[in-house]
Amino acid sequence: MSGIMWALSHYGYIALFFLLALGIVGIPIPDETLMVFVGSLTVDGPFRFMPAFIVCLAGSLSGMFISYLVGRKVGKPLLDRYGKTFKLTPARVERTERWFQKYGPWGIVFGYFVPGLRHLTCYMAGMSRLNWSTYFIAAGTGALIWVATFLTLGHMVGNHWQSAVRWLHAKGTPFLFGFIVFALITGSAVYLMMRRRTREKGTP
Repeated sequence: MSGIMWALSHYGYIALFFLLALGIVGIPIPDETLMVFVGSLTVDGPFRFMPAFIVCLAGSLSGMFISYLVGRKVGKPLLDRYGKTFKLTPARVERTERWFQKYGPWGIVFGYFVPGLRHLTCYMAGMSRLNWSTYFIAAGTGALIWVATFLTLGHMVGNHWQSAVRWLHAKGTPFLFGFIVFALITGSAVYLMMRRRTREKGTP
């Protein structure tokens, strides 16, 4: 994190963009930790929440586009040859391939929250020549939820961002994703019930 902090302090949003893009491509950058940290810096500065959100999303989408393009043009030989350099071991590649074959585009969305899969699902989508529009919708949806989750978490915890990161490492990001899905479903159900009751009261 010391190198990341230095880059952010000197180059701000530009560094944030490239760090997120490179992290998605496969460079070993602690993406979630980075976003939680940046989220904490949106409380009192020097970052602001919406510009940081837009930059994180743009960086993630750029990394996903590059990964998809590389997977589509080069394919598995590149992973076999250089994967170990970026800790993309054959076992991890095989695991991601099975994941993608099982869940398809949904695997891209959920893969963001599964350790070891986020960096590979985009390659797999390119290798399988998944339709551009389908890929963009799935990858964009996943990136939107992913960035919003960790940036908002950092903003909420503020100076306690390191404790939040330790909690994430202990519980795992899939736990957080499950909690978010549960909260969304519960919130939607409550909203629909309240809306239905309001209509019933207004009916003569």
